[in-house]
Amino acid sequence: MRIRRAAVGAMARSATVRVLRDRTAGLFLTAVVVSGFGTSAMWLAAGVWVKSLTGSDSLAALAVFAMWLPVLVGPALGTIADRLPRKPLLVWSNLVMAGLLASLIVVDSAGRIWILFTVLVLYGTSSVLMDAAESALVAGAVDARLLGDFNGLRTMAGEGMKLLAPLTGAGLYAGFGGGAVALLDAVSFALAAGVYALLPVREPATAPPAGRRGELAAGMRQVWKSPVLRPLVLAGSVTMLCAGLNGAAIYAVVGDGLGHSPTYAGVLYAVQGAGSVTVGLLAGPLLRRLPERVFTAAGIALFAVAVGVRALPYDTVAVVASAAIGMGLPCVLIAAMTAVQRETPDAVLGRTAATANTLMMVPNAVALALGAGLVALVDIRVLLPVVAAAALLTAALLVTGRRMGSPCSNEVESLGTADAPTGPFPSSTEA
Repeated sequence: MRIRRAAVGAMARSATVRVLRDRTAGLFLTAVVVSGFGTSAMWLAAGVWVKSLTGSDSLAALAVFAMWLPVLVGPALGTIADRLPRKPLLVWSNLVMAGLLASLIVVDSAGRIWILFTVLVLYGTSSVLMDAAESALVAGAVDARLLGDFNGLRTMAGEGMKLLAPLTGAGLYAGFGGGAVALLDAVSFALAAGVYALLPVREPATAPPAGRRGELAAGMRQVWKSPVLRPLVLAGSVTMLCAGLNGAAIYAVVGDGLGHSPTYAGVLYAVQGAGSVTVGLLAGPLLRRLPERVFTAAGIALFAVAVGVRALPYDTVAVVASAAIGMGLPCVLIAAMTAVQRETPDAVLGRTAATANTLMMVPNAVALALGAGLVALVDIRVLLPVVAAAALLTAALLVTGRRMGSPCSNEVESLGTADAPTGPFPSSTEA
């Protein structure tokens, strides 16, 4: 067992070096780190900013929802990413957002709060659009043997920023107000635009439009007709639904279960983020050693067990469970988006990536809202084990369900070998 762990660790280090030596992959990761730092700081500050200007908890919650809302129209935004040159789209989207964020320095009263909400909706729109464009560019620009490792490192970089940036954002807000945080984010977008401008990518010519209905449905058709993508994305949808219910129960776990103040949730989120950073480093090597479905199911099972034991009223169990959730939950996202990038033709890759992201993220948001009501009605000692059982069933069905009969099963199995290349990740710390 020690030898096996050492081998996986050595593979992870080797793969990390190979990714970082690849200029294109390194530039993509740099852009993720730079823009992710500003985004994470702004994500925290937006709600606090609205609360301080209006005194309304509901409007503060709506600020976060405004950033998330455009995920609902992900397939349409993905279509734009397929119809426009993707590198210029990334550069100009970042520059436009830099300008919009800089304009928020005028928001200094409740009467101007509409400006902040408008920018937050556009913020979410640009995030979905740029994620789709980036996923498509990565699939064609990064060495196919490094795509799985790249997606893991992308997750690690994003989660790492979520551990560091909120503290910076909170400090800036306390000292200088929301405008300072907005300017920090604006600078991060401007720097990311510069990094994207350096990408040495060549893009194929875009295909002619196939009609509005066909355009919007192309991503869904690509996911649904694929025996590789469909089970992974469906498993991701169910898992993120369970993650939303688990996330809604966090304050009940902290208060009713552990007897701590609500601020203790920050400790658990930090531990969960550390778990996500760890699995981001190991995801690439593990995807080469395991079939995608097995890797995904193992992550879902780890997440499920951790959610179940969260019902126990022990601090040590809660901390270990949070780390396990952080390690297990990103597996399904990394594997699903890796498969999307490998299995999808370039002409529809942007909208397929956006569609898959919508199918997996919307259930999480719905479950967060549903879970807020369930926590008031159902004891967490009942709710969390039920959620865990649903996630475990999902993992079991993913491994046993018609995989051997799939026309692509041999291909999927071969991708799990140590020598086979893998194809080509929101966020586990909020779930």
